[in-house]
Parts: sequence; structure tokens; C-alpha cells
Amino acid sequence: MSIADRKAVSLDPDDWADLRAQGHRMLDDMFDNLASLRDRPLWQAPSQEARARYRDGPPRVPGRLEDAHAQFMADVATYGSGNRHPGFMGWVQGGGTAVGMLAEMLAGGLDANLGGRDHMPIEVERQVISWMAEVFGFPAKASGIFLTGTSLANLCAVMIARDRALGVEVRSEGVRDPGVAAYASNAVHACIVRAMDMTGLGTNRLRLIETDAKGRISLTALEQAIASDRAAGVKPFMIVGSAGTVDIGAIDDLDALADISAKVGATFHIDGALGALGVLAASVAPKLKGIERADSLALDFHKLGQAPYDAGLLLVRDAAAHKRTFSYGDAPYLRHEERGLAGGAWWPCDFGPDLSRSFRALKIWFMLKTYGLDALGGVIQRACDLAETLAERIEAAPELELLAPVGLNIVCFGYKGADNAAIAADLQEAGRVAPSATTLNGRSAIRAAIVNHRTQIGDIEALIEGVLQAGRARAAR
Repeated sequence: MSIADRKAVSLDPDDWADLRAQGHRMLDDMFDNLASLRDRPLWQAPSQEARARYRDGPPRVPGRLEDAHAQFMADVATYGSGNRHPGFMGWVQGGGTAVGMLAEMLAGGLDANLGGRDHMPIEVERQVISWMAEVFGFPAKASGIFLTGTSLANLCAVMIARDRALGVEVRSEGVRDPGVAAYASNAVHACIVRAMDMTGLGTNRLRLIETDAKGRISLTALEQAIASDRAAGVKPFMIVGSAGTVDIGAIDDLDALADISAKVGATFHIDGALGALGVLAASVAPKLKGIERADSLALDFHKLGQAPYDAGLLLVRDAAAHKRTFSYGDAPYLRHEERGLAGGAWWPCDFGPDLSRSFRALKIWFMLKTYGLDALGGVIQRACDLAETLAERIEAAPELELLAPVGLNIVCFGYKGADNAAIAADLQEAGRVAPSATTLNGRSAIRAAIVNHRTQIGDIEALIEGVLQAGRARAAR
């Protein structure tokens, strides 16, 4: 059968009006879903009936969009992870916004590939990168790239630092005996450890330095470790500062780390996934002094920035070094042309691992244009204020105890003498508030991360009351 004899097949609808009406119903359902978050449980385990509907084989014949939508609303929307709910305080996850959701719809409709070439979505990404360079005090010529999140951004930063220390030829020759070491606090996120593995440097090349009473990297211990390595012929190639550690939100002395990095010739990188955007908040910005001196900075907009997942960003002071690590200019299908669609001087695929990339920057552009930096700073300040209020409530309750200092928006505490991980699970299953759990100095702790812009003082009170009730019930048993 020739192609002329085949029936034409298109994935566009036969009736655009019908699709338009269904699309409006879908959008209205998500607006209703967001507007009614407080009316539903924060989280509930998916039913066995719902799970069973996702165990069948792939569909072979067409179905109705309205049926798929109905199943989504009944199963997927009903049994979500709960991070949009104002009572969600488990892990560090933002609550998303309606504006971000709408921008994602536009990005999906445009279906732009942000790998490169000459089109306006590239300019949008470049503008947001430029805005962030200004916000963080980086040079105007600094480079950056949107990624899935800080885990990948940190990996890219380690790659750039590796190439700076070992030479760009390491990309072709591979890592043999590098004779280098990186340094971070023992509270650094595990993705830094993973990055050392994935870059071929090896996790044993990462020195995890003890922390002080506030959870910050010990500068004395760091300098001692560096001196010991240098005496043994090992070159310090990277120092990682944390702008908000994952467990308690501690912020390292970034200014001092910048000084040490400059003295020993090491790349200074900052993992700012949790707290870097605190530069927008009056009480947090002074604690981040030195962030403007970093060689590279990784951060997430889907945490305190409240963007829908996913939206990570890497900023790099030296754009040329950034490009040297990732560009493959000899690939003919990635060749920049002087004119036409393959024109354009700046292609994101030259600055990161992805050739095919979604239009992540659009939702950040829309949110910044709609809300402005000051409003986002107010949200972050509010989160930190609520954390301080929670800490005060804990200290006023005889049955509770703070288990770590509160330096940002994370409060770690416990019910005295209880299994606090079990209490956290009790609260998650109850569906009103949802903290997470961690272990601090060998003790189980309830970890409340105040991130969601919808969280109010009533949610803090509900958390305290829930912990007290669960703790008392467990003590009675």
C-alpha cells in the first residue's frame, strides 16, 4: 500500500470547539483543586482500587480525553504528595502557584526545545539568568542554565571545578589519579557526594568536615584538613559552602569560605538549594554575605521560590569555563550558523548536559513579572518568622524540646522520650499537617520545614497540638 492510499492520521482534534470546552473544564478543575486545598486531607495513602487501575497494559485503541481527565481527578489529584497544602512541612518543597501552573500550560502549548537555536524562548531564559546574576551580585557576563534541580546543578558545578583543576583534557582522557580533594561540611546534601562519584573523582576525594554548634562548617577543622592534604601533595580543588543545610537549615560562613578558597586556589561553590533565595528576605540576606563571591551557585526555585516542579538553576561566574566543560562544537548537528534557525550565539546545550530541554524558565519569568522579587522576599521572610514562632511554642511546651538551632526556616524538635519518627508518620496519616523526620546526634527528631506560601499561624498551632496529642497517646500506650 502506497502512502497515497493510507488514511491520513493527525493527532489534532476533528472538533477544536469540543477540545476547547474540555480544556476549560480541565483548567477549572485545577483552579478548584487549588482553591479548596484546606477542605481536603493533606495526604492519604492511595486505595488498592486506585492502585489497581495503574497495573494494566498499555492502551492500543483511542479513548476519550474526558475519561482520562476523570480518572486523573479521581485518582492522581486525590492521592497527591500534599506539598501544595498549607499544612505540609515535610521535606523542603514549595507549594507551587496558579501563575506557575498557567505558565507551564503555555510552555507545553508552545513546545519549545530550549537546547538552542535562534528563537525567543532562548531570550527568556537568558533574561531570567541575567536577573538572577544581578540578584546574587554576580558579574553581568556570568553564565547560567536551568536544570531539573540543585542535585544536577551541583553535579555540573563539580564538573566545571574538576576541569579547572585537571585541565579540559580530562573530558577525553578521563580521571586517573587526580591528586585533588574537595571539602564540604558533614551536613552537606548527599548529592555532593554523589557528584564526586558521578564525575569519576571518587567519594574518597571529598573531605566531610565537622560542624560547629550552629551546624556550620568548622573553619578551623577545614583549614587543618586542607593543610594536611597539601602537606601530602594533594591539591584542594573545590570548597562547597551550604546556604541552608538539608537537616537544620544552617548557613555556613560564606565570606570566610570565599577567603579560604581564594587563599588556596580552590573553586568556591555554594549549594543554595534551600536558602539562597533568602537574599530577598531582610532577616536572611545578612547571613548570606559572601554568596556574591562564589565561583558557582546552585539553587532551586521550586522550594522557597514557590515555582511548580521542576526549576533548578546553576549560575557560573566564568562563562568561558562553563562552556568549556559542556560544549561539543565539533558535532555537525550542533553547529551554529550565521543565519537562519540554526543561528544565535548562545545555545543552552553548550552549558549543560541536555540537548533536549523544556522551557523551565518561562514559569519563573511569569512569576517574577507577576509577583515581583519583593513579594517573593516577603513570602520567604514570612516562612522564617513562622519558624521562629514555632520554636517559641516548642520552648514554651514542657513536653517538647528543640533539638537544633533555628537559623532559617527549619525547626527540628521532639516529644521528650518518644519515637519522633513514629509521631511524624502519625501526623502524616492524620492528614492535617505533615512534618518529616530525621536523626540528629543519634536521636529521632520531627523536622518541620516551613516553605509553603499558604502556611499560616493556624497551621503552626495545628502542628504543635498534633505532636502533643500523638506523643501523649504513645506515652499512654
